[in-house]
Amino acid sequence: MSPVGGWPQLRAAANAGADAVFFGVEAFHARAKVGFSNEELPEIMRYLHERGIKGYVTFNVLVFDRELREAEQQLLHLSACGVDAIIVQDIGVARLAAEVVPDLPIHGSTQMSITSAEGAQLAHRFGASRVVLGRELSLPDIARIRAATDVELETFVHGALCVSYSGQCFSSEAWGGRSANRGQCAQACRLPYDLFVDGLQRDLGDARYLLSPGDLYALHQVPELISIGVHCLKIEGRYKDAEFVALTTAAYRKAVDEAWAKLPLSITPQDERDLAQVYSRGLGPHFMAGTNHQTVVRGRAPRHRGVRVGTVTALTGRGVVVKLSEDLKAGDGLVFDAANWRAPEGREEGGFLYGGWGYGAGQNNQPLEALKSGQEIELRFAKGAVNPDRVRSGDWVWRTHDPALDARVRPLLDSADPLYTRPVTMQFVGKVGEAPRLTLTDEVGRMVTATGEAPLSEARNRALDEQTLREQLGKLGGTPYHLADLDIELVGAGFLPVSALNALRRDATTQLTALRGQVPERRAQPLLEASSGSADLAPAPQTAPRLHLLVRTPEQLGAAIAAYPESITLDYLELYGLRPSVEQVQNAGITVRVASPRILKPTEQKLQKFLLSLNAELLVRSGGLLEGLQNVPNRPDLVGDFSLNAANALSSRALLALGLNRITPTHDLNAQQISDLAALIGPDKLEVIAYGHLPVFHTEHCVFCRFLSDGTDYTNCGHPCESHQLALRDERGRLHPVMADVGCRNTVFEGRAQTGAAHLPTWLEGGLRDFRLEFVHESAEDVREVVAAHRAFFAGKLSSAELDSRLALVGGGSTEGSFFVPPSFGAGLPAPDAFSELSALPML
Repeated sequence: MSPVGGWPQLRAAANAGADAVFFGVEAFHARAKVGFSNEELPEIMRYLHERGIKGYVTFNVLVFDRELREAEQQLLHLSACGVDAIIVQDIGVARLAAEVVPDLPIHGSTQMSITSAEGAQLAHRFGASRVVLGRELSLPDIARIRAATDVELETFVHGALCVSYSGQCFSSEAWGGRSANRGQCAQACRLPYDLFVDGLQRDLGDARYLLSPGDLYALHQVPELISIGVHCLKIEGRYKDAEFVALTTAAYRKAVDEAWAKLPLSITPQDERDLAQVYSRGLGPHFMAGTNHQTVVRGRAPRHRGVRVGTVTALTGRGVVVKLSEDLKAGDGLVFDAANWRAPEGREEGGFLYGGWGYGAGQNNQPLEALKSGQEIELRFAKGAVNPDRVRSGDWVWRTHDPALDARVRPLLDSADPLYTRPVTMQFVGKVGEAPRLTLTDEVGRMVTATGEAPLSEARNRALDEQTLREQLGKLGGTPYHLADLDIELVGAGFLPVSALNALRRDATTQLTALRGQVPERRAQPLLEASSGSADLAPAPQTAPRLHLLVRTPEQLGAAIAAYPESITLDYLELYGLRPSVEQVQNAGITVRVASPRILKPTEQKLQKFLLSLNAELLVRSGGLLEGLQNVPNRPDLVGDFSLNAANALSSRALLALGLNRITPTHDLNAQQISDLAALIGPDKLEVIAYGHLPVFHTEHCVFCRFLSDGTDYTNCGHPCESHQLALRDERGRLHPVMADVGCRNTVFEGRAQTGAAHLPTWLEGGLRDFRLEFVHESAEDVREVVAAHRAFFAGKLSSAELDSRLALVGGGSTEGSFFVPPSFGAGLPAPDAFSELSALPML
């Protein structure tokens, strides 16, 4: 499956042999800057289907309540245009699609954070027939999931890696109000950071981009993925150009065909150089081949590098002397990689190579015809292209553009006729005195029959034979077909002019192409467009506000117990040291909860048994865990956390129906949207995080292991996370703490606490009563102050503004963050109380 951001990429994918493409249409997709219009969609689907290619539309963002009517209309349009499936993140949207367009297949997006068979089953519960697995899974993990579920599996095999689990990144939301779960990723992971260890800055050498992973390259893993039973291999890159799409699609097409035929992969070093040349931040199988925290993030640079071709050894008055590790030629685009010595925000030096001159003793400073690997050559550029003051000995040299590669890829881009064709079988029936018939059957069994205009006559000289028929009927150039098999039935020595035979072939192929391009008949059952009225909810009882505290250290726990809140949630690094703390809270007469990990892999499912053994309530952060708890007898009370991404009434109700007492809205909602959601599902069903640090990145990559050890994973890293505190300093000088969880996954938290102080009066007026205060790096005194300030507000002793001011003095300060409501919020959109029909949607 290939990525498509526009028509050039679409044609490139088709010509290079894609079986399917994925793309966005207008709205509700996670690459907001690329995609197609609704008006283009019928033509796109006809183009794809005529060529035997499936078209999957990304609907992979969280949808807000005020957008549900628009989302329904878009789903109806996608289905009517013959889209083969939608790729969905929001389970509420999946639930809506299953009702509104029941014949439109649903695929669960990688942004559902699916890393286990239970996670796949949860998506299937809401209508998904296929799920896209997280990119952090190894081949054995994928095999375990395949063995435990019948849901189709799709895996990424090439392209950019996000440092954060897809669907679990809030950096863009925290630092710019641009939600990655809404297609507005600001790529904060690609920025440089300083590392602080126990309060002291650590020299990172040339690895300042410590959250910027290399790119995934799993071409060599294709045979094993096919053997495992993965249904679809996916290339990432809807922002990439047509050359990238053509080259990567052709490479994986070839690998899949060879693996399917049990042939060895014939990938050559030049093929691999081409893949790196077209786009690469450093290619590798990364997590798919097993965890190695030393290689996932090299950290030297955050952008496309291409192929490394040498190292600078000297500078002259005319050019730059480079010891080459690859052949070069005039016209190559080069860039000098200064890594840590030059200001990262400054422009890089580079340009198009003019030529190479001999350098050193006996070279006579003569121009060279060939620039060969192993030579030390003076490279020259156009005047002013490279500033020698910004290049120094030791800099790496990369080829970012290769004109020869352009020439190799161009046939895949410029051909007007289909280059990659699908097999058809033909049956020719020719009887003297009857009109000939030609039947075509395509690779999925669609069949058409063309009948000649005139009967076969008796042959006077040469009669029709197999050789003539195979030669003429096999001329399928300009069509998306090639002849796979021909069955011939001849009765009598008949004659048919070649022109009539060609006309018969053209008629049959035209019929088949038209049949393949037809839009399938599908049911459409609009649900939201005609209804109105207010939600009929019983008013929530007007009880006193309840505070729930979440702590991460024993020091914080002591202060939390002294504050005697409604509940205390334990979110510790080491789960297996929890039991004494659970008992400590229970002995104090306070309800205790334990926070589950946000990600559970197949080998970590035993954690469910341990969590249940604690006899504590559970804060459920993983969809897979929620699914795994469905048939557990006497299970404890459950509260769903923000990581379940409940963004609207549909997703919230669906999750609550799985046994959650309350749910925490996703951090993608602003304060007004939280109020909207409370009005739709009942305020007693929500627990809002009124104070806490946004978890900006949640990543499989371990910063502790990468920079505080020489190990590759938890088996040999020495567990520096247990004895050191880490923080990242951004370009604005703010420190953001890093914490590890029991699965060795790291969370980078926003250094400032996000507070809903300004919105508490509105929330209280709307009936909200359950508020959670979460602590990361706060001291016991900080915990006491935050709790006391909130209690003073609830008692009427502080205004919301005064509460905000007091919280700003705690720790690293505070921010309104994602609670901010833009002045234009909701303009032109229906109020959510128009959706009383949402409550009528059945549980799937």
